[in-house]
Amino acid sequence: MKKCILLLLFVYTNISFAQNISSKNEEVSIAQYELLKKVNSYYPDITLNKSITNFYADGKIIDSQQNFDLRGTKFSSYKLGIEPDNKKVVFEYVSDETGKVYGDVTIFKGNALRTTFNEKTNQIEVSLNGKSVYLKKL
Repeated sequence: MKKCILLLLFVYTNISFAQNISSKNEEVSIAQYELLKKVNSYYPDITLNKSITNFYADGKIIDSQQNFDLRGTKFSSYKLGIEPDNKKVVFEYVSDETGKVYGDVTIFKGNALRTTFNEKTNQIEVSLNGKSVYLKKL
């Protein structure tokens, strides 16, 4: 009997913590667009796009990703994500010219702080409002 009660308790506990995750292709929200616009003003390689795929868990946005049509561009891969608090953009792109470049741009007290990792050149760069403040070749 104890085993049966423990099993039922375990099953009901796990069910109560399950989340319903869904995704929707939507237009970017005003807050998301303002973030992208600010980031793009300092870092033009982070593109502006009005459509986004938002991922929801129980009605709240948990992640946002933008998809791009890469035909006719220099990129073989281009990924852009927006954190739920609309203060951080995560990016990754690949091209023959640049190799794989990835990192993030965070808005902090009105400033755009970017950390970039370039696998082709083995460099780490930190920039503030579009100007490099630290560059390290590994």
